[in-house]
Amino acid sequence: MTEKAEVLKEEVRKMVTGAKEIPDILGLVITLQRLGLDNHYENEIDEQLSYVHNSDYNDRDLNLVSLRFYLLRKNGYHVPSDVFKSFKDEEGNFVVDDVKSLLSLYNAAYLRTPGEKVLDEAIVFTRSQLEVVLDSLEPTLADEVSLALQTPLFRRVRILETRTYIPIYEKEAARNDVILEFAQLNFNLLQLIYCEELKTVTLWWKQLNVEANLNFIRDRIVEMHFWMTGACSEPQYSLTRVIMTKMTAYITILDDIMDTYSTTEEAMLLADAIYRCDEGAAELLPEYMKVLYLHLLRTFDSCEDELGPNKSFRVFYLKELINILVQASTQEIKWHDEHYVPKTIDEHLKISRATVGGFQVACSSFVGMGDIITKEILDWLLTYPELLKCFSTIARLCNDIKSTEREQNGAHHASTVQCYMLQHRTTMHGACEKIKELIEDTWKDMMNLYLTPTERPKLIAKTVVDVTRTADYIYKKTDAFTFSHTIKDMIAMLYVEPTLF
Repeated sequence: MTEKAEVLKEEVRKMVTGAKEIPDILGLVITLQRLGLDNHYENEIDEQLSYVHNSDYNDRDLNLVSLRFYLLRKNGYHVPSDVFKSFKDEEGNFVVDDVKSLLSLYNAAYLRTPGEKVLDEAIVFTRSQLEVVLDSLEPTLADEVSLALQTPLFRRVRILETRTYIPIYEKEAARNDVILEFAQLNFNLLQLIYCEELKTVTLWWKQLNVEANLNFIRDRIVEMHFWMTGACSEPQYSLTRVIMTKMTAYITILDDIMDTYSTTEEAMLLADAIYRCDEGAAELLPEYMKVLYLHLLRTFDSCEDELGPNKSFRVFYLKELINILVQASTQEIKWHDEHYVPKTIDEHLKISRATVGGFQVACSSFVGMGDIITKEILDWLLTYPELLKCFSTIARLCNDIKSTEREQNGAHHASTVQCYMLQHRTTMHGACEKIKELIEDTWKDMMNLYLTPTERPKLIAKTVVDVTRTADYIYKKTDAFTFSHTIKDMIAMLYVEPTLF
C-alpha cells in the first residue's frame, strides 16, 4: 500500500507543477487541501500560489475570485477584500446568480479581519440566500451547502474534512481518479498510524487504573486522541499527538478534581506539589491525588526519553504549562469559595482563559515537533502571545456557552455567560448570543495575526489555527467531549472504517 501511494504521489506532483492556468491551479489546490494531500506538496503549492498572487487577475467570475481570495489568505497573503465590491450593484447589494459562486463567496468571507465590512455583509447575504435555495438543490450540492452552513470551509477540522470529502469527491463527474486513489490510500495509511498511537496512549492511560483510583473523572482517552488528531493530523507528528493526548488527559483530570471533586485544602496541596514537581511532595497528598501526581512525574520522565537527549529540555515547558493551569485554577476556587463573580467578562477571561486548557494544548503541540521549534520559540510561547490568547478565548467562550445550562445544577464556578449576564443585565439567551458575536470578533483578530508577517515559522500560526478548529468542532452543537456519544460516528470513521477503493 505504501509503495503504491508513493507512485501516485509523484503522479499528482506532476499535475501540481504542470498546472499553468490560474483556474486550473486554484481548482487543483483546493481539491488537494480538502482531500488532505496538500502537505505532500507544500513547496510546489507555495510556488503556484505565489504565481497566482503576482498575476494580474481581474476576472468577473465570482466563484474564481472568491476561490483565489480564499486560497491566498489561507496561505498567508493579506490580499484586499475590496475585490468583492465590484460584485455589488449601485444600491450596495451583491449580484450573484449561481449557487456555486454563493458558496465560494460564503467560504471566502470567513477569512475576514476586523473592519472588513464587505466580508461581514457577504456572510449575511450568502447565508440567507443559501438557506433559501438549500431544499431545491441536487443532493451532492445540497450536502456541500448544508455542511458549509454548519461550518464554513476554513474552520473545518482538516482530517475530518478529508474523511468526509473523499466519498463526496468520488461522486463528482470531474474527479481525477489518480488523485482520488491517492487520497484514499493516504487516509488509510494515516488511519493505521492513528490506531497505533491510540494503542500507545490507551496502555499509558490504563496505568492510572481510573476505575479504582479516579472513578469520578471523565474517562475519555479515545476522545482525547481523536481531538488531537484534528489539531495535528500529518504523519510526521505522531509523537506530537501522543504528547498532546497525554497533556489533554491531565488537563481533564485536573479540571475534574479542582472544579468538582476536591476540597479547597486538597486542591491547594495539589497545586503546591505540582509547583514543586518532586516525588517527596506526594507524601502530603491524599491517596487519589498521589496516584495522579506520581503518574504525572513518570510521564514527564518518559517524555524526556521519547524526545531524546537533544530535545529533552522541552519537558520543562510541559511542567510549566501544567503549573500555570493549576495555579489559575486555585484562583477560580477562591472566587467560588468567596462567592465572587468577576465584574466584567475581561476580568473573568484573565483567569478562565488559562483554566480552559487551550494554552496548554496548543503549546504542548510544539514540544514534540522537529528542530524548527527552537528554545527561543518555546520561551516566546510561554509569554502567552496574542495568537494563543485568541485561541484560548475562543475555547473558553465556546466551552462556557455549551456547558452553562448543564452546570447550573452543580456547584461550579461562575462562567463567562453568568458574568456577562450580570455585567449587562441580560438573560442567559441574550448573553450567549452576544458571546457568539465576541467569538466571531476573536476569529477576526486571530485571522489578522495569522496574516501579519513575522520572522517565526508559518507552522506556528498554522498549528494554532488548526487547534482552534478542533475547539470549534467539539463545542459546535454540544459539549461533545463530555457527551462523546455525539461524535461516535466520526470517531468510527477516523479509526475503524477505511476509505474504499
